[in-house]
Amino acid sequence: MTLVDQNKSHGKWTILLVVVLMSFMACVDSSIVNVALPTMAKKLSVSMAEIEWVVASYVMVICASLLIFGRLGDIKGKSQIFKIGTIVFTLASLMCGLSSSLTMLVIFRIIQGIGAGAYMANNQGIITQIFPQKERGKALGILVSAVALGNMIGAPAGGLIISVLNWNYIFLVNVPIGIVAFIAGLRVLPKGKNIDEKFDVKGAILYSIAVMLLFGSLIGEQQLGYKNPVIIISFVLAVFCLIIFIVVQKNMKLPLLQLEIFKNGLFSLSLFCAFISFVCLSASIIIIPFYLQDTLKMSSSAAGVFMMVQPLILAAISPISGNLADKMGSEIQTFIGLIFMSGGFLFMALLNENSNLIKVVLCVVLIALGQGIFQPANNSLIMSTVPKSKLGIAGSVNSLVRNLGQMVGITLATTILYNFMSLKIGHRVINYVFGKDYVFVYGMKHVYIVLVFICCIGMLFTAFRMHKIKSL
Repeated sequence: MTLVDQNKSHGKWTILLVVVLMSFMACVDSSIVNVALPTMAKKLSVSMAEIEWVVASYVMVICASLLIFGRLGDIKGKSQIFKIGTIVFTLASLMCGLSSSLTMLVIFRIIQGIGAGAYMANNQGIITQIFPQKERGKALGILVSAVALGNMIGAPAGGLIISVLNWNYIFLVNVPIGIVAFIAGLRVLPKGKNIDEKFDVKGAILYSIAVMLLFGSLIGEQQLGYKNPVIIISFVLAVFCLIIFIVVQKNMKLPLLQLEIFKNGLFSLSLFCAFISFVCLSASIIIIPFYLQDTLKMSSSAAGVFMMVQPLILAAISPISGNLADKMGSEIQTFIGLIFMSGGFLFMALLNENSNLIKVVLCVVLIALGQGIFQPANNSLIMSTVPKSKLGIAGSVNSLVRNLGQMVGITLATTILYNFMSLKIGHRVINYVFGKDYVFVYGMKHVYIVLVFICCIGMLFTAFRMHKIKSL
């Protein structure tokens, strides 16, 4: 049966449902675990620094495997790799739920990350493959909504499970969803053709080592500081491996990462804009909870409800935004999205320790609107600039840029925050200074000023991208 026949019999929207279901589950899993970390640390008798590796190992492995599974998707078929990822993630979730020690849990989280990396690397490629240009933005917008809803539901769902059941059930809830998604995937996902090409093992090893060392140094920097010798050595080795990786890729006939896709100016520009947006968003998200709870004295439960505003707006507006991008063009929409985001960051920079909550809501709404307008349109631009034979690697690069942007954003925000807080109080601080809320507000203000500046850089590149597209 041909791809066209399958699309007719099963329908592209049914295929989208399967892809969205797994993406949704991955995001729920990420946010649901964060809530359970304190309970897991107590039950497993480990420190908070140790239990954080339950999250860190999962994120690192996803990033280290994205390009590998993206390339395998192009060779073996995106649907095939997606289905393998689904079953690996589901089985690893079961084993995580059955774990009785931190070592077991981290090992199975690593395997879970491998499964998540396999389907995350190919979800955008499958959507781009089955949807025509005129519907692609809407479909990718629905995917963005699923990600937002997953992040939103994870925290309250985790809190509910922990209050009623053992922590193990935060992993076991994945199992029935994964089984349903796998069975549905066997029935409806399109059967891609195998390509007779060799896989770049050397490039895969170099890439994995570089990413693991890079993310390890970024995560470790938050605990040990950027002057720690281990952090410095890890970062230097990561850069060294990355340089060797690029040299090897240039000399390979069939490399893991075909660098010629970056010669496409629109693809590279769109990736850079995506990186900027995720740096800004993750930097903002890490700051807001501290401002709500420690500065404005909100309870943790009230702050949790407040933090649902952004993903809720994102989930609601993304499909509409994607549909508009299909009709009016993605370029102008990405520019408008960055304007909204920069406006929200600017207003956040103007807040102080006595600001009204309504002002904070306005800021968050503006940021969420900008994110919802920007993401589907920019994803559509990224995936529409590469040929079908490169959709797997393009989708995996896009996912890698998102994860890298999030890690850089968190590191950037905390570094700026603590440096300016230290400058204000006159000595080094790496935590909230209770009783002196103005110190945190001073640091927060400068974080958001930097984010406005970064967004403006993104707008300049977006304006250049619009000019370049018009001149084609």
